[in-house]
Amino acid sequence: MTETLIEKRSRLLGPNFSTFYKNPVHIVRGEGVWLWDSDGEKYLDCYNNVPHVGHCHSHVVEAITKQAKLLNTHTRYLHEGILNYVERLVSKHHEGIESAIMVCSGSEANDIALRMAEANTGRKGIIVTDSTYHGNTSAVSQLSYGRNAIGGTGDHIRFVRTPKTLINDKEKRASEKEYFAKNVTLAINSLEESGHGVAALLICPFFANEGFPTLEYGFLDEAVGQVRKAGGIVIADEVQPGFGRLGTNWWGYQKIGLAPEIVTMGKPMANGHPVASVVTSAEIIKSFRQSYGYFNTFGGNPVSCAAAEATLDVIEQDKLIDNALSVGTYSLNGLKALQNEFPQITQVRGSGLFFGAEMCGEDNLPLTEYAGKLAEKMREKRVLLSVLGPHRNTLKIRPPMVFSKDNADQLLDNLRSAMKEVECEL
Repeated sequence: MTETLIEKRSRLLGPNFSTFYKNPVHIVRGEGVWLWDSDGEKYLDCYNNVPHVGHCHSHVVEAITKQAKLLNTHTRYLHEGILNYVERLVSKHHEGIESAIMVCSGSEANDIALRMAEANTGRKGIIVTDSTYHGNTSAVSQLSYGRNAIGGTGDHIRFVRTPKTLINDKEKRASEKEYFAKNVTLAINSLEESGHGVAALLICPFFANEGFPTLEYGFLDEAVGQVRKAGGIVIADEVQPGFGRLGTNWWGYQKIGLAPEIVTMGKPMANGHPVASVVTSAEIIKSFRQSYGYFNTFGGNPVSCAAAEATLDVIEQDKLIDNALSVGTYSLNGLKALQNEFPQITQVRGSGLFFGAEMCGEDNLPLTEYAGKLAEKMREKRVLLSVLGPHRNTLKIRPPMVFSKDNADQLLDNLRSAMKEVECEL
């Protein structure tokens, strides 16, 4: 059955359409942190942040169903749903974030954020890290370093080195902070010399795809100061760390001590319903509206907003941010215990329910093949996780927010077993 599906998928959706794992999983049902395949096998989901409050949460499903039975249309008609949701959403952000544009994906949100930056500053230059991912529209896909865009990467983009992950020494961390700021300054100078000027620094404040290095509060202060001095603004991509995943704050930018002019959000907003958003100040959204005649047919429709508001309900009522901190801390401690058994676990890091371990050999050389085999082995054990980072040697564990300590124990027990088995196979 799986082989037939893969062949049909290739024929109907095109070749090279990516799947997780060498032996893809045919998922047919989900509930909470659990997924079931077509053979009835049960998997622990330690990866998906789209079902933020758990797969098929009854409150979210009920809200979608109720609104779908009543009305679903676009935002050129008046409707209270989008206003009620946006009012709640912007209240979770810092002062100055007052307005929103609702869209359907994080790619769309980041695309709009770039245009907002251009409209507000009158400049085009964008600074991003060299290991990032912010989406797949024509404009945003060029920000993914190493992915060959047709026609090449625009001359208005500058890449700066990702903050190093394997830094334990306090003094070295401080120098890394200065090094990052220095590279941002060099990028600013280059953009100004080329005539593009600086429109924005776009970052994930948790540096998620970069391998989520451990960065102290205020790490970005100097770099951000240089961007603003040059007339640019800061865009925080909260698609992965947002909505309380880090356990300490609603947003990753709050954890690192940043107050961005624009914030983009996506995946977890409506627990699987395609909802994303850009929030910003009244001034910036006004300049955008004056410069672009933007409209999104499905963005902010009544059913999407009902799903998004229900997701906020569950996060607040079930205290899922507190749960992320408690279970995340417990899980990190469990990974650190494994580090005593397996020296290839060079560093354990993360925050809340976004954590993992970097795998390295002698002289901190990345164990890319080992990490990949480990993810495949965990799939065999019916635990779903992935890898990421510049060398794809860091385990990425990012489960739904209802993940429990019992779930963490199952994850850790299987990981210990998988590491022993992979060691024997290599």
